[in-house]
Amino acid sequence: MDLTVWRTFVTVCRLGSLSAAAAELHHTQSAVSRQIAGLEGQLGVPLVERHARGVRPTAAGEVFRRHALVTLHEADRAVRAVRDVRDGVSDRPLSVGATPSLAAGIVPEAVRVLLERTGPVRWSLFPALSAQLHERVAAGDLDVAVVTDAPPGLVADPRVDRRFLGLDEMVVVLPLGHDLAGRGPVPVGELADRTWAEDNDGSAALLRQHAARAGVAVRIDLTAADLPGKLALVATGHAIALIPRALTRALRADVTTVGLVDPPARGIYAITPRRDPHPRTAPLLELLAAAFDRPRVGEHREADVRGGESRATG
Repeated sequence: MDLTVWRTFVTVCRLGSLSAAAAELHHTQSAVSRQIAGLEGQLGVPLVERHARGVRPTAAGEVFRRHALVTLHEADRAVRAVRDVRDGVSDRPLSVGATPSLAAGIVPEAVRVLLERTGPVRWSLFPALSAQLHERVAAGDLDVAVVTDAPPGLVADPRVDRRFLGLDEMVVVLPLGHDLAGRGPVPVGELADRTWAEDNDGSAALLRQHAARAGVAVRIDLTAADLPGKLALVATGHAIALIPRALTRALRADVTTVGLVDPPARGIYAITPRRDPHPRTAPLLELLAAAFDRPRVGEHREADVRGGESRATG
C-alpha cells in the first residue's frame, strides 16, 4: 500500500472533510476521493461515511486510522534517522511513550528539563494506553514509556526493565459551578447517584472498585472515545469523571476537581528495553521520579502481575 494514501486518509479523518483535506495536502478533491476509494477497494470495506457536515470514519475506518497513525509515525522516524546519518548527526533520537494523562504535562515537562541539563536532542512523544506502550518498548520502537498499573495491571516480560516512579491519586473532575466545586475531599457515596463518564476500562475498573469498597455502586452511563472526549462530557455538564491527579495541571479552563476520601491510586512506572538503552534514559527517569510524591513506608507494594491483577486499586 502507498503510504501517501494512508496519509491522505488520516488527514481526511482529522479534518472531517474531503475538501479541507484536499486543500491541506494540495490535491484536488476528486484526487482525494479516488485515493480513499482505492484504499477501500484494497481493504474490502468502507472506511468513511458521509454526514451533514462532511465525513467521518466508519468503525473499520477508525481501527485503520489508529494503526495508520502508528505506521506513519514510524515511517517519518525512519526518514529522519536516515537523513541524520546523511547529515552527520550523531545524537540518537529519543523516543518517549506515555499514557494520555501523563503525556499531557508531566512527561513533556521532564523532557524539557532534561534537554536544558543535557543539551538538545531530537525526541518524539507517543501517547497510548499502557498495554500498547509495553509492546512498543518490547519491540524496540520506544526508548522509554511511562505507564500505570491500573487494571488490568502490568505484565512480567523479560524483554523490558520496569522502575517504580511513584503513586498518583485519582480525583473527580466536575464542570465549573458544580455544587461540590471548592469542597474538601468527599466520600464517593455522595457521588453514587451522579452520571459518570469513562474513556477506558482501566479507569472504569478503578472507579467501580473504589465505590465497591465504600459499599456503593456508581452509574457509568456515558462512554468517551478518549480523554479529551471525557473532559468534554464533563465540561458540558453531562457527567462527572475520575481522572489522575497528574492531569490536573493540564486541565481545560471550564472544569474543576474535587478530591475523594481514601482515594484510589495507581502506580506510575517507567519501562525500558533491556537491550541497547538510550544514554539519556537514566537522567530522564530521575526527573520523572521527582515529579511524583514517594509513598510512605509500607504504603506501596509491587503490582501483582499474576493473573493481570493490580495494586492500583488501593
